[in-house]
Amino acid sequence: MQKIIAYSMNYKTSAGIALCLMLIELIVELVQPLIMAKIIDGGILVEDYSTVALWGSVLIGLSLLAFTAGITNSFFAAHFSQGVGYDLRRDLFAKVQKFTHENFQQFSTPGLITKITNDVTQIQSLLFMFVRIALRAPLFIIFGLMMAFTINVQLTFILVIAVPAFLGFLFWVLKIGVRLFKRVQLKIDRLNTVIRENLTGIRLIKGFNREEYESDRFLHVNKQLMGVNKRALWLMEVAMPVVMLGMNASILLILWLGADKLSLGNIQAGELVALINYATRIMFTFGLFTFLIMIFSRGNASAERISEVLDVEAPSYLEDSEKIQQELKGEVRFERVSFFHSDHPVLHNVSFHAQPGQTIGLLGETGAGKTSLLHLIPRLYEKHSGEIYLDDNPIEVFDTKSLRKQISLVPQDVHLFSGSVRSNIAWGKENAKMSEVVEAAKQAQIHSFIKTLPDGYDTVLGQKGVTFSGGQKQRLSIARALVRKPKILILDDSTSALDAYTEMKLLNSLKTQQCTVFIVAQKISSLKEANQILLLHQGKLIAQGSHEELLNESPYYREVFQSQREDVM
Repeated sequence: MQKIIAYSMNYKTSAGIALCLMLIELIVELVQPLIMAKIIDGGILVEDYSTVALWGSVLIGLSLLAFTAGITNSFFAAHFSQGVGYDLRRDLFAKVQKFTHENFQQFSTPGLITKITNDVTQIQSLLFMFVRIALRAPLFIIFGLMMAFTINVQLTFILVIAVPAFLGFLFWVLKIGVRLFKRVQLKIDRLNTVIRENLTGIRLIKGFNREEYESDRFLHVNKQLMGVNKRALWLMEVAMPVVMLGMNASILLILWLGADKLSLGNIQAGELVALINYATRIMFTFGLFTFLIMIFSRGNASAERISEVLDVEAPSYLEDSEKIQQELKGEVRFERVSFFHSDHPVLHNVSFHAQPGQTIGLLGETGAGKTSLLHLIPRLYEKHSGEIYLDDNPIEVFDTKSLRKQISLVPQDVHLFSGSVRSNIAWGKENAKMSEVVEAAKQAQIHSFIKTLPDGYDTVLGQKGVTFSGGQKQRLSIARALVRKPKILILDDSTSALDAYTEMKLLNSLKTQQCTVFIVAQKISSLKEANQILLLHQGKLIAQGSHEELLNESPYYREVFQSQREDVM
């Protein structure tokens, strides 16, 4: 909650004004019973209607003042809570943008979505209610008791005994409620995970006729969420009747004892009415407390979850602005580089040297470490030992943002954004001209297909390009990578969905690019023309050289090549 308080300080003026207006409402609420007592004792009982008119006018005026203060308070409370919510969402999103691969293993995607949306909304509700009515509730109980003491000490003593007991009960409810609502948020994360998996894999689910299984899986997590939510809400709902029962019993006792005092002349009728008024308002304030406890329980649980994300320290290499920013030539050199993923070894002492403008092929079985090796170049992963050099400079000396602007990566899993074909290609380069977009599309062998679309480059894609084939989506992603004219181009198995003819034309087009190209492929035919091929096996570089050199020197390469030839035959 400390971080939420820190964010709140950015809007302390709005919060301060809202609290001052809330105090005006509180003061009016505290003096109203006393004014009513004056109207009864000094006006109605003695039939002095001028006194009734005078204090009645004061009561109406104060009520209008409280009404105006309440409306204005809502305006500033909304500005305060929405402003903090905006800042939290902004910083959470920015923090996620700086997450490393390890961070994404720590936080699930649905969980992060819940934190940025649902959890921030809970914080906004908490802050709004705090400056609107939450602080007024305990203050009214404290000052209400003090005002009641000025009327009659003996009768007020009943409230002095009851109020602390009920407050202790409510704090016990609060402690359990925070724990339960934290579990609720975790169940929401799990529910979002199942929903996301179903929506993204709906065609696979239908293809395997697994709708019933997935429905059962959804119903299971949905039932778990309902169960935890019910327990949390039951706790809150039970608290309200318990407090109301106790307060009503206290009020009945005050009425019973007050009637005796009234008959003996130890208290005036207006004073007894004022005392009952204070007791009744305190009772309703307790009723409000149960609602506020639920808001606080949810908000506190959400604050802890948000802090987990905000407390993640961004890698220093993303924040250091003193690193060098220079144009790359494209030379890449690995010297005994090793990399571990979650303490599991992925790469072992890998060494190779790629000259500027060369094409480097990577070949190996699934899990050999090809993707991990390539992700070390733009520093999406961080090596654990060894050295990586770019243009004879250690990779650590480069400004990371400047470095990544000169590297284009086309990952295994193609991702297209909502928008037009043009915007998806131009996404690779801010303010790319139409001529550059067309040129990149031609180089990626997708231009002729785009021209057949109803609106050409302005055709709007379906969600994730659902209407495009796998090969078309791959070529769009390659065009997006080429439009920025990178110095290093990384194609991580990005031509797997292309037919042989289109792939050949694409690879020939890449030879004209002024950049170093890294290509991961499962087919040796896709890598035959590479300047050198890196052969990986279980995270180790077991051979490197041209296609002809590997055929002569590597038995493993010859075995793979022969098996692929037989598959073709």
